[in-house]
Amino acid sequence: MTTHRLAPLAAALALSFSAGSALALDPPAIKAAVDEAFVADYPHLKALYEDIHSNPELAMQEDRTAAKLAAEMRALGFTVTEHVGKTGIVAIYHNGPGPMVLVRTELDALPMEEKTGLAYASTAKQIWNGKETFVDHSCGHDIHMTAWVEAAKDLIALKDKWHGTLMFIGQPAEEAVGGAKAMLADGLFQRFGKPDYGFAQHVSNAPYGTISYKAGVISSNSDSLDIHFIGRGGHGSMPSATIDPILMASRFVVDVQSVISREKDAAAFGVITIGAIQGGSAGNIIPSDVILRGTIRSYSDEVRQKLWDGIQRTAKAEALMAGAPAPEVMIARGGEAVINDDALAARTGAVFKAAFGDNVSVDTAPGAASEDYSEFIMAGVPSLYFGLGGYDPAKIAQAKAGGPPLPVNHSPFFAPTPEPSIRTGAEAMTLAVMSVLGS
Repeated sequence: MTTHRLAPLAAALALSFSAGSALALDPPAIKAAVDEAFVADYPHLKALYEDIHSNPELAMQEDRTAAKLAAEMRALGFTVTEHVGKTGIVAIYHNGPGPMVLVRTELDALPMEEKTGLAYASTAKQIWNGKETFVDHSCGHDIHMTAWVEAAKDLIALKDKWHGTLMFIGQPAEEAVGGAKAMLADGLFQRFGKPDYGFAQHVSNAPYGTISYKAGVISSNSDSLDIHFIGRGGHGSMPSATIDPILMASRFVVDVQSVISREKDAAAFGVITIGAIQGGSAGNIIPSDVILRGTIRSYSDEVRQKLWDGIQRTAKAEALMAGAPAPEVMIARGGEAVINDDALAARTGAVFKAAFGDNVSVDTAPGAASEDYSEFIMAGVPSLYFGLGGYDPAKIAQAKAGGPPLPVNHSPFFAPTPEPSIRTGAEAMTLAVMSVLGS
């Protein structure tokens, strides 16, 4: 798999460097050579992508996925350690003295049923919160993993053009916001060394072939919410003999939005979303309790605390109005906002611009989604987390003209176009790493 791939790429890339400086970076030439090699390698990458997509695994259950990526990296000559942070993998490649660069991909999928209609659509099921559920790579981690493997191949082919150490990590449980912490707690940096730089990327429904980035804050804080409303069950025809927890939960879902609209600064970002309501068994039975699960997003600690306080107060008020016991409110602090390093963003952004031209954009505001890559940054790794387009520009144009809206990440219909998305992801990550190791 490796031999036929690396030699032609290395030969092609020899033209990318000037005779006077073995490490003079020429982004357009590198991109063109990687792109040419990608064509020959795509059959293997396509099979890898479709296999990962068809066999998704949930957080901390990514055994098959981790083993598959570990095998790919060993075939390239990386030293691979499995079961770091339970199901994470660490692949190390030493290439002389120089910086160590972390390149992260996520391994996990989401507990939902895929509805894309793709020939290789997932029908996989696993246990989630004690119940069997469908599993779907509806966030794009399968794209990330495949581009991650291809970038590793490209960098090994270029090893005479850079010096340092590659740390390619496959992180579990990004969707559950716990995998990065688990790897760090398992001694990631103590065992393998602390990287000098780090990179990660994420696909979206932006046009494929495009790259976006931003210095500073790029994503939101993420916290999880569980509320247990306790009532008194009884017959649906005799509600006066009960304390209805479904009514309490329903009121809470609506009333808690007043924290956003009436208590939070209108100019400050903050979101409270209830994504799951569990309670009851039949239409003529008022249940004894209801559980709500949700997510809380913010950029600042001030807004974060205001949302926490408002949730607690609103939940208690709903129970008090119903004459019910105080609810159990559990708010778990999750991922922190990802903050890109200013200098690294400027440096890598210039390389992206030189290679991709007008297909590179600078985001003006952070995104609303969250990401636990921030744990590596807070552990002291200056990083750039950047965006990758994944959708056909023609479909985007149709949507803007009033056609069907484009599915976003976490939609059961989310389906980036694999070939151009993986291609651009591999090109961008190769260029990002070489911007700090090869110049």
